Amino acid sequence: MKQFKGRVIVPGTCTAEALVSRGGFNTLASYQGPMLTGDKQVKCGDQNNPDLYKKSMIGKALCLPMTIGSTTGGMVLYTVCALGKQPACMLFSMPIDSLAASGAILGDVWTEAKMPVVDMLGDEFLEYAQTGMTITVKEDGVVEVG
Repeated sequence: MKQFKGRVIVPGTCTAEALVSRGGFNTLASYQGPMLTGDKQVKCGDQNNPDLYKKSMIGKALCLPMTIGSTTGGMVLYTVCALGKQPACMLFSMPIDSLAASGAILGDVWTEAKMPVVDMLGDEFLEYAQTGMTITVKEDGVVEVG
């Protein structure tokens, strides 16, 4: 097991299975299809992200470098939280962008969803984490990968 320390954006704790992407996470492209079609497993709809495409994101520890794409990203994250379809947590090797951060924070404040978000975990975090590993997020921004 290895530990990484990041910056807490949305506080909380969780333990979940890792779903890792080495490429940027396009929030709109990833969630638009599953949300419009009522996909109960919320499988990633972004065909340009082979690491995540057609894999269920609900309840997973999403391990990502950064978000990319549309200015709707924050609203998409908020909506996913409002519908109870959020990942267990979102973990970023790089700094989170302000739009994604705002959506995650609104999801925390305005909904019952719990989705801890930690950024600035570093490149080593994303190199070490593999899909299927167990991720534990602690309140202080420590992320255990094992």
